[in-house]
Amino acid sequence: MGRTKEAIAEGLSIATAAARLTVRNRILVETIARGGQFDNELFAEFARATLSSLADEQDQAADRVTHQRKRAWGRFSDSSGTHDYRDRDTRNLRRRAKQSRGVAKELRALADDPDRVKTLVADARIAAWGDVEANLRQRLDVEGMTADADPEYAQMRKARMDALRMVDLARLASQAKRRAKERAASDDVAARDDEEAVTGGKKKKSSAR
Repeated sequence: MGRTKEAIAEGLSIATAAARLTVRNRILVETIARGGQFDNELFAEFARATLSSLADEQDQAADRVTHQRKRAWGRFSDSSGTHDYRDRDTRNLRRRAKQSRGVAKELRALADDPDRVKTLVADARIAAWGDVEANLRQRLDVEGMTADADPEYAQMRKARMDALRMVDLARLASQAKRRAKERAASDDVAARDDEEAVTGGKKKKSSAR
């Protein structure tokens, strides 16, 4: 395998990992944070869009490098900075543009392959579940920790109690006040309805007389 093909393969691997991470995050947001259901086709469509977007970025990178190569052509003076290219850099710039085009082409081929997209989504789903599982395990370890098992129990007890008092109890108190206001408002409406019903009945009897 030549240097260009190796660079394209490496670039494709990095871009695919980035796409898998993006899909994993989308799965976590849609199914965990928003309480939605896992829809394989929906996430497959998102994966294809992500791959296409990454391919566009590679094409844009190739365009920039091509522009830089044309500007560097025929310039033989000393360079004044990292991106101040000269004629001697044109060969390397041409190779970089070709590599970016190659990665873009491979990404679009991946996006057009249903089986490979399905595999990417499956891998992202496994990664998402791994994150959830690790988080649950950590929470269970903390919740199930006893004073004997935790050498820092006494030191952390005050912090946990402060968190309980300032966060959890405050939240419960706020919820209780809101429910009390809602019940009071509901009782007022019911009382007004009863009063109107009684008053209306009396008016009807008066008019009948």
